[in-house]
Amino acid sequence: MSAKRVKIGLIGLGTVGSGVYRTLKAFEHIEIAKIAVRDKNKPRNIPDLDQSILTENPLEVVNNPEIEIVIELIGGIEPAFGLIQTAVENGKHIVTANKELLAKHGEELFNIAEKHNRVILYEAAIAGGIPIIMPIKTILTGNNITKIEAILNGTTNYILTKMDLQGLSYEEALKEAQELGYAEADPASDVEGFDAAYKITTLATLAFKERVKLDKVYREGITKINAQDMKIANELGYKIKLTASAYFDENNNADVRVHPMLIPKQNTLAHIDYVTNAVSLTGHPIGEITLSGPGAGAFPTASSVTGDVLAIAAEIGTTDYLLPQMRCRHRKTANVINILDTENRYYLLIEAANVKGVTGKIGAICAENNISLKSFIQKDISENNTAAIVIITEKAVERDMLNAISEFKKDESIINVNNLIRVQLY
Repeated sequence: MSAKRVKIGLIGLGTVGSGVYRTLKAFEHIEIAKIAVRDKNKPRNIPDLDQSILTENPLEVVNNPEIEIVIELIGGIEPAFGLIQTAVENGKHIVTANKELLAKHGEELFNIAEKHNRVILYEAAIAGGIPIIMPIKTILTGNNITKIEAILNGTTNYILTKMDLQGLSYEEALKEAQELGYAEADPASDVEGFDAAYKITTLATLAFKERVKLDKVYREGITKINAQDMKIANELGYKIKLTASAYFDENNNADVRVHPMLIPKQNTLAHIDYVTNAVSLTGHPIGEITLSGPGAGAFPTASSVTGDVLAIAAEIGTTDYLLPQMRCRHRKTANVINILDTENRYYLLIEAANVKGVTGKIGAICAENNISLKSFIQKDISENNTAAIVIITEKAVERDMLNAISEFKKDESIINVNNLIRVQLY
């Protein structure tokens, strides 16, 4: 006896949607009944695409009584939110890759889903083809996860890798990423850290079992990183990566942020290059594990979407309450501490006049602000008789570090504070 064919509705047939369509066609018990697109007449490189199932009206997907699972792949807030809500209210389960929607409206959507006894799965929304959501919800559920350090944006990782390995400027590396299709014409979502912030918000919520609010997540992009920073970091034994991190301390405070970080070369994340993503989790009893792989692309993302679809399809008709482990169980909002109150180590590049006493001033200002220096290096003197001074601090409070920088900028012998980059603590 053949298995029941589960009918699927697909909203979006772009790069990821096309990969999902091609992948799901291989499963005989899955039938793609309707696909919503912007333009039915747009040429598509999809063999054997049945044009009759295309529609420019997504309501034909979410209101179709035969469809049991809706896949949302259009991104953004609206119309995605409204379409998912309508689909759930019409009794459909949801698979989505929409990281922004989950970060901003996840709580509301999961409450709607629970009210109507439906599930929302989103493996593809965090790290593309890397399986991370279902492992946290299932095989790792017995762990007390206290730390996440991850590279969650392939575009920025590609840019930083090219700057590191080939000495390109930020502008040159960005242009190349755009030419290869890794970066959008407007790259702000990636290079300013928004994309990674959406992802770490949801990932931290899952791992810590307390809801993290996006507006509490500190975010800083890579636009200030330059080739000189890359060169110096390498000389000091580090790589610069845009990291998304979350820490949960013994007092139940969460520290969730996205920013560039100097990572020691012996650390696994330092060697995650180009468009590859990686997630490192630390907890008890597992210790530390790292999962890495393609964070985007048609088929890696389709892998995660397809896994979610098949997980739902396998339970349809077998139970009245599907996939209980995968449902949202968060009843508490995490206390996310302000970045100003966090402790970090810092890399600072200072341009100063080559005059007596300037190094003493820098040291004195640091001491006055409770900052101890781990290393202090004066680079070559330039033609205009200025020196590049690199300092690496011991652990210090962010607020104190920013106060020290304000004092540096008031001193006439200190010409410029070029960059401040946090250094991985452990």
